Amino acid sequence: MITRTALSLALLFVALPVAADSNPSSDQTRLLAASCANCHGTDGKLAGAIPAIANRPASALETQLLGFKHDENSRATVMNRIAKGYSDGELTALAEHFANIGSGSSNR
Repeated sequence: MITRTALSLALLFVALPVAADSNPSSDQTRLLAASCANCHGTDGKLAGAIPAIANRPASALETQLLGFKHDENSRATVMNRIAKGYSDGELTALAEHFANIGSGSSNR
């Protein structure tokens, strides 16, 4: 538990400079996406109560993420609070990132 918390905090501190950039690079996007693994699994492929986000349409993911950020989704648990920590550009980049996982498109 302590290791997971320490890793999350380390990722947060590394990602802070990215927060000022509304259009993150692919490396910055992968760093931001790493925090999603805590709940959604590695590369967003977790199967279970929390939905997998890998290989879903980017437009659907973006709509959901922006809806969470702007309190437009009443079914949110913690995502409405998490999404507020990202710029709209970062959420769009994350949606594209997860949409391309497993589609044969390269994210590296």
